[in-house]
Amino acid sequence: MTIALERPVGTTDPATLLAPELMNRLVRRVTADHPEINAETARRIVGQAAAFIAASGKLPGQALTPSELVDHGWHAFILHTTDYAAFCQRVADRFVHHVPTNEDEQAPGGASAAREQTVRAIQAAGYMVDAELWRSTADCNQCHAGCHDSPKSG
Repeated sequence: MTIALERPVGTTDPATLLAPELMNRLVRRVTADHPEINAETARRIVGQAAAFIAASGKLPGQALTPSELVDHGWHAFILHTTDYAAFCQRVADRFVHHVPTNEDEQAPGGASAAREQTVRAIQAAGYMVDAELWRSTADCNQCHAGCHDSPKSG
């Protein structure tokens, strides 16, 4: 896979993609839904979710996959539908769908390869990656009606 660089690799704090008020709302949602996660970690999670969404929007056919923790941030963001739709339009020029995947729909190379591809895409888009939050992948991706295993309608 070849990824074109938009910014110097991994130099932009992804939290800067979000207005402070929105960041605070999403952090509150993550900590409410996951009481085991403190506010500082939730803030990091939300930032990584923003970077994931931005990178996903730039690479719609790549089936990028969030980590389990970053997926918490993505879920929190999706619940704020107006903010989420506006963010997707701003960073990706399109809506970035959240598509659950089944075990038989794993990317070639498995979860580890999907995670590595996703981290590379985020870095290539210019965002810093918080490696501690990318230790495992979630059972979903951003690909919808464009990847080889996406539903053909919907």
